[in-house]
Amino acid sequence: MWFNRTDWREFVGSLKWFLGLGPRPPYGRWTYWEKFDYFAVFWGVALIGSTGLLLWFPEFFTRFVPGWAINVATTIHSDEGLLAVGFIFTVHFFNTHFRPEKFPIDTVIFTEGVPLEEFRRDRPREYQQMVERGELEKNLMPPPAPIVVRFWRRFGFAALAIGLSLIALILYAEIFAYR
Repeated sequence: MWFNRTDWREFVGSLKWFLGLGPRPPYGRWTYWEKFDYFAVFWGVALIGSTGLLLWFPEFFTRFVPGWAINVATTIHSDEGLLAVGFIFTVHFFNTHFRPEKFPIDTVIFTEGVPLEEFRRDRPREYQQMVERGELEKNLMPPPAPIVVRFWRRFGFAALAIGLSLIALILYAEIFAYR
């Protein structure tokens, strides 16, 4: 789960692939963007939590830290919140909603499994390792019923519509309503 040289090679390979200068990298169990997402959450929780506590109990904490720390905590807290929301509405939306092969939602969170062809395409290195170790068969699961997939796809369209509406409302408020 820690970053390593393979992540760097996959990142560079992904940039080349995005620009049409090379093949798609053979991703394994964890991609570099997933690791970044997971570590960003812990970093964000620590920042939001610590500065939030400082802002929640300023009288207590100013016994130990100078008063200007409240101003710094306010800035860090609001900027980290804005960064988190911006990250969710850009990177997360792209990875779970806007990628053509996932649109309108990646149903793996609800169906508890990845279709075999999708797994072979998205994680070729992990697929090959499982085949070589003879573990693929024991990890196979039956595909979800088509009605279940249709239900979650419809849910995905609804969630996407709500999310895009909220973005539009935030932009409207920032441009026209917030003074």
